[in-house]
Amino acid sequence: MALAENFIAIQRRIADACARAGRETTAVMLLAVSKGMPPESVDEAVGLGHFFFGESKVQEAKAKIPQCASRARWQMIGHLQSNKCRDAVQFFEMIQSVDSLALAEELNKWAEKIGKTMPVLLEVNAAGEATKFGFKPDAVLEYLAAINALPRLELHGLMTIAPWTPDPEKVRPAFRRLRELKLECEQKLGAPLPHLSMGMSGDFEVAIEEGATIVRVGTALFGSRPKPQRPSLPDDGP
Repeated sequence: MALAENFIAIQRRIADACARAGRETTAVMLLAVSKGMPPESVDEAVGLGHFFFGESKVQEAKAKIPQCASRARWQMIGHLQSNKCRDAVQFFEMIQSVDSLALAEELNKWAEKIGKTMPVLLEVNAAGEATKFGFKPDAVLEYLAAINALPRLELHGLMTIAPWTPDPEKVRPAFRRLRELKLECEQKLGAPLPHLSMGMSGDFEVAIEEGATIVRVGTALFGSRPKPQRPSLPDDGP
């Protein structure tokens, strides 16, 4: 019951944020962040009519996806290592976390091997945090043409992870910067980029007001993630 109630509440909040921004609700996709959640939770969400899910770790997704409803559709949103590119290309329909030209080239190589065209977003470290992955905003423009020229990748837009803060208004500048950067990229390419993936459970409404087309919501939908269980120690007693 909690998941159904959360789902309805989030849809309402998305609609309200869109109304404030003068946007259609259909312009924003909810990506349910299912990392750390069991297949049963994914299947429950699918039963409610939601089909788009985001995972952060390739190994977890590789084990989970075959156990979930076949109607579920998956996107990679976490940091991707080059040695996981083969599996990422096979299991995901979009990779949101392309953060270097080298990674893009590796994804292109594996997409070519299996004959797949891979939609991607470029991850941007919009706030310049030392602990975050992603292109610096100026570097996006520098590498844009080279990544766009890779034949097996389709560049669909930009993604960012905003700094955590209890006050969502404080991250509005980061979201605004990403929107402005997307416009710069479109001007340089001479073509539209349909997606801005930004905003999570604590700040997705501000992100929508600043132009997000994909919001990545986990805990507000599924609740707190289960803590990994520690292996039990053998009983050495009598």
